[in-house]
Amino acid sequence: MAALFSPGQIVATPGALSLLAQTGTDALALLSRHVRGDWGEVPAEDAAENAYSIRHGFRVISSYMAGHSRVWIITEADRSVTTLLLPSEY
Repeated sequence: MAALFSPGQIVATPGALSLLAQTGTDALALLSRHVRGDWGEVPAEDAAENAYSIRHGFRVISSYMAGHSRVWIITEADRSVTTLLLPSEY
């Protein structure tokens, strides 16, 4: 499946980088899922909101498990930047 949108510049918070390293989670694999519309573990209404957001230029949010913790990926509405972060860092 092709990418649905451009992620822009990709950045990550220290907490997300630490979690990904500790759990051996591949950040690029998560980013690939994110831009292809696999939002991870989100409620159905959030998945529907992401589909709407892609069509209308709003921000897109995914949520994935890394070990026993969660990492979010958020692409800003203008598609200038995508951030990997922990929910506690939001």
